[in-house]
Amino acid sequence: MRVVIDTNVFVSAIRSRRGASFRLLSLVDSGDFEISLSVPLVLEYEYAMVRAGQAVRVGKRSVEDIVDYLCNVGRHVEVYYLWRPFLRDPSDDMILEVAVADSCDGIVTYNVRDFVGVEQFGLQLWTPRSFLEEVLK
Repeated sequence: MRVVIDTNVFVSAIRSRRGASFRLLSLVDSGDFEISLSVPLVLEYEYAMVRAGQAVRVGKRSVEDIVDYLCNVGRHVEVYYLWRPFLRDPSDDMILEVAVADSCDGIVTYNVRDFVGVEQFGLQLWTPRSFLEEVLK
């Protein structure tokens, strides 16, 4: 299974080690699923996680290590066709574009409402918890 993980999932994982987001992050290289990412998406991950990390005393170096890890294990995708504007939040269009470009199965996000309509592209939507339930059956 191949997915794109929304930035809010990784931000949540930085904020707490107790939730589904942290568990999902810890399983990224388990072989149960693959993640797809692009350069702009990785830059967004880093920016958002550094900001979130400051609030909970996770250092910039730790965030950089996590981002480096994601880059090492993730599938690198170049997006040649932009679907913008398609989603309600323009920053989410980047996630949709990576998912479509890499023929992903779906998107993992806490903002399911922001991705209304992605079914037209053959994509499923999961929260981190529902995705873990699906993958760990």
